[in-house]
Amino acid sequence: MAQYGKAEYWEERYTRDAEPFDWYQRWSGVKDVITQYISATQQILHIGCGNSRLSEEMYDDGYLNSINIDISQVVIKAMQEKYRDKTSMRYLHMDCRNMEFEDKTFDAALDKGTLDAVLCGENSTAHAQKMISEAYRVLSPTGVYIVISYGQPPHRYPYLDKPEFNWEITVHQVQKPTIASNAALATDDKDQPNVHYIYVCKKRGTDS
Repeated sequence: MAQYGKAEYWEERYTRDAEPFDWYQRWSGVKDVITQYISATQQILHIGCGNSRLSEEMYDDGYLNSINIDISQVVIKAMQEKYRDKTSMRYLHMDCRNMEFEDKTFDAALDKGTLDAVLCGENSTAHAQKMISEAYRVLSPTGVYIVISYGQPPHRYPYLDKPEFNWEITVHQVQKPTIASNAALATDDKDQPNVHYIYVCKKRGTDS
């Protein structure tokens, strides 16, 4: 199995293949769901952005304020260069398990396949909990964490629905695109249906 949880895997992958790649979905496939929860004026964090076109497509749709982070220095350097004219769409080299942001910095965090990648690595449960805890920390008291995943609810709720995360979770389903290049990460769901799941984790606004 590919070591999706290791930084070295992504450095090698993005060095070898610099072409834009979108795990699971393009913006058009998830727009109807995400626009219910995130407005164009909000500050958005993209967790594990890779060389996805998601931020660019959202930018073109009016979502101008985003910070994109990834564990791969190679891909961040490439994206900084590619989008140097879009100054409000920033790219930073950062580990999502230990983010260098102040508490309550963002209105929304988007994760398209990153939790799934972390769960494919060693010590996956511990790393996933660090990642989700960090996402919770950097969100405003009414912020929302949106996870786009191949994982069915029985396999994702144990990570997301915990007492320390004071949020309300809503699950949406979107059809998988038929384009073969939007392949899933190596999956433990052998009989997965033809959908992706969007977990909308909304804080309840009671942070002190």
